Amino acid sequence: MDVTPNDGEAIGAPPPHEAYANAPDLRREMHQVLALGAERDGRQAGPVTGPLVSGRAAERAWLLRRAALMDRMALDDPGSGPVAAAAQTAEQLVLHDRRHPDLVSGPHHPDAITRAHSHRLYVRRAYAAWTAAGRPGI
Repeated sequence: MDVTPNDGEAIGAPPPHEAYANAPDLRREMHQVLALGAERDGRQAGPVTGPLVSGRAAERAWLLRRAALMDRMALDDPGSGPVAAAAQTAEQLVLHDRRHPDLVSGPHHPDAITRAHSHRLYVRRAYAAWTAAGRPGI
């Protein structure tokens, strides 16, 4: 690819209402993401949400769900705290996907995103692709 896409249209990022159309409501997703994080860190015996797939796919699913949750929360409350949290979790997903490109689906990998503000757009595209693929890793 000769052009480095940095906007939603260029990286195929759907608008938030489309990307998160099939996402659980915020409260339920927050509970599940926190529970998965507790399982992941060994603070809670699991699984709490059904059988947890081990390995890199499960790690990516957790990072993606957490980044999408923070993005959705920042969309609801665009204050500096929620926006910073969304940017930080999006960056963590991008770093993971750069280390494990075999887990990324779609035409644009995280290396195509060069501007930090575009990482949230990457999360939206990744979440939509993950949902379309049947939510692998959970």
